[in-house]
Amino acid sequence: MEYGQVCLRRGEEKDLLRGKTMVFDNEIAWVDEYCTLGAVVNVTDHAGNFIARGFFNGDSKIVVRILTRQEETVDAGFFRKRLNNAWNYRRSLGFNNACRVVFGDSDGLPGLTVDKFDRYLSFQIVCAGMELWKTALIDLLVELFSPEGIYERNDLAVRQKEGLPLLTGPVYGHVPELVPFMEHEAKMLADLPHGQKTGHFLDQQENRGRIKPYCNNARVLDLCCHTGGFSIHAALYGASSVEAVDVSQEALDMAMKNALQNGVADRITPVCANVFDLVKSYDEQGRKFDFVICDPPAFTKSKKTLESAYRGYKELNLRCIRLVKPGGYLASWSCSQFMTPPLFLQMLREAAGDVGRPVRLLETMMQSRDHPADLAAENAWYLKGYILQVM
Repeated sequence: MEYGQVCLRRGEEKDLLRGKTMVFDNEIAWVDEYCTLGAVVNVTDHAGNFIARGFFNGDSKIVVRILTRQEETVDAGFFRKRLNNAWNYRRSLGFNNACRVVFGDSDGLPGLTVDKFDRYLSFQIVCAGMELWKTALIDLLVELFSPEGIYERNDLAVRQKEGLPLLTGPVYGHVPELVPFMEHEAKMLADLPHGQKTGHFLDQQENRGRIKPYCNNARVLDLCCHTGGFSIHAALYGASSVEAVDVSQEALDMAMKNALQNGVADRITPVCANVFDLVKSYDEQGRKFDFVICDPPAFTKSKKTLESAYRGYKELNLRCIRLVKPGGYLASWSCSQFMTPPLFLQMLREAAGDVGRPVRLLETMMQSRDHPADLAAENAWYLKGYILQVM
């Protein structure tokens, strides 16, 4: 098979040899005529020595997304092996009913996300090269999982940067609007056609299981609860009451559907509100909770707005600390890749200092292990969190 060639500028191969997964336009000396949109190409150093093989897109700042560092043929067999490896890894850790099956670069499948919800799959593709393999990938997923249905959630704006159309809908079998699945002891529902991401935030799955020690007979405040993942688990783990807060009434409606099928709706109170306004109001009222859970959406998606995002995280967490009764707990997360773990911990330390109450660090958290973070990919470790005791 003939592969196009992307030749790097002198010295630009160093980071690729250390595991970097992308080649940017300013790192390239020249490309040949075989480098067409979505094609698999070879990346070489300035002397023509092979470095890696990946997807090409000359219209993107990310010109090459690395597939392999071996001179192996990229064909259906290549993708079958990668999908099998990804699934075997999840199963080896005990994931089965619901999990992220493919996490892009971390699984050697750049631009591809596949989530499993019991007998159904949901996927997203965000690069032109992977899009050319979509039909083959669907066939391989059917071969591997024998699902009842597969849903395409290719409605991300980032696809347009790759010159790809926005698409959604079933691509195999039948997919109901609400898909039931299990998360620990909780019976949950995923809205594959309309839900966030691919239907449910699976990256917090293991962290939801880790809140159990803090929930028994607790009054819980769950901020940015989305469809109730933490709220349901808190109630199942013995919380006496849970206030589930979100700015989206649609998300709260789904949260209560989840609560009903778990038999905990009587202990969960949905509150549709802006969390900043709500925590300020509760603080001024002097309200206190045994356990506050704070899992907001990303406050920044670029370094340019990091400073203002930092202030937003600090304001929110400062109020959260004040809402925790002495000896109670705060679980706080950030899903922004630019809010690094050390920076997030620094923000919490400053917020605690401003409140003037001793705060103890009990647990550190990241995304579930079905979302493994490639250390060479800066954006792979995006979710970080801490469980704190407020004295």
